[in-house]
Amino acid sequence: MAEAVLRAEKLGVAFRIPGGRTKAVDGVTFELRHGETLGLVGESGSGKTLTSLALMRLLESPPAELSADSIVFEGRDLLGLSEAEMADLRGARLSMIFQEPMTSLNPLMTVGRQIDEPLVRHLGLSAAEARARSEALLARVGIPRPSEAAQRYPHQLSGGMRQRVMIAIALACRPSVLVADEPTTALDVTIQAQILDLLRELQDELGTAILLITHDLAVIAETAHRVAVMYAGRIVETGPVAALFATPLHPYTEGLLRSIPRITRIREAELPEIPGMVPAPGQLPAGCAFAPRCAFADAACHAERPTLMPAEGGREVACWKPRHG
Repeated sequence: MAEAVLRAEKLGVAFRIPGGRTKAVDGVTFELRHGETLGLVGESGSGKTLTSLALMRLLESPPAELSADSIVFEGRDLLGLSEAEMADLRGARLSMIFQEPMTSLNPLMTVGRQIDEPLVRHLGLSAAEARARSEALLARVGIPRPSEAAQRYPHQLSGGMRQRVMIAIALACRPSVLVADEPTTALDVTIQAQILDLLRELQDELGTAILLITHDLAVIAETAHRVAVMYAGRIVETGPVAALFATPLHPYTEGLLRSIPRITRIREAELPEIPGMVPAPGQLPAGCAFAPRCAFADAACHAERPTLMPAEGGREVACWKPRHG
């Protein structure tokens, strides 16, 4: 088993609100191993993006309050680092592809200059060396005529090209961990497949570990090695992708898998759904947060919150009545 390059222990994110304090991410624990892709999935509002921003220490405090027993990256606890030390890591050893490239890229800078910056900042390259490397990166991520593309501003590129630029920036310094937050959202199917293929190729080439955050289970099935299912700020199930897809243990995971459109379902009425919505932070019910939406919940589920427990095959589940096993 590969060594863990990143491990978070009981990661939490809370916010001060009128009348008190509410937890949006609560007790999240996982590890990411060298050269693997870990998928983090769940509905919108589950806390996936907050988890990624907390790992990168990009949440402004206040209003956010970050807590954890530890966040160990390459043997160093990120919680003990100064902001200057974190700035040395971000974009170098620890990189992130943000969810929306149009708002993440600087509209006032050419894309070439935005790739140049981490190369100069972290690797100490000269301006000429950085530009040569930037154009090579643009070519590597599949952007034609890279010398011309480097002179363009983000609004002059398509959504797929902007996403490729984000990948080039994130991989410029050959990071050991890449956090990819919905890297294929709003892209058409063809471009989405190209982006996923590109991430796989670069992972094989560089050995980068990827934390892939998405609500798209088809992307997870195609790309990830392991998966962690998140609901209402907590991880409710983890395991190898093939096993989890074949026999989901948590009713929420089962519901997500059942809701995937299939060609055999002709009418919209045949598409199963999970009733209700993810509860807002601060409005979690007593017991299991999923119990009000779960067809299998009983009195125990409504009374006491289950913790994440080991299951067969290297899996974990937080459920009083797991669906298999």
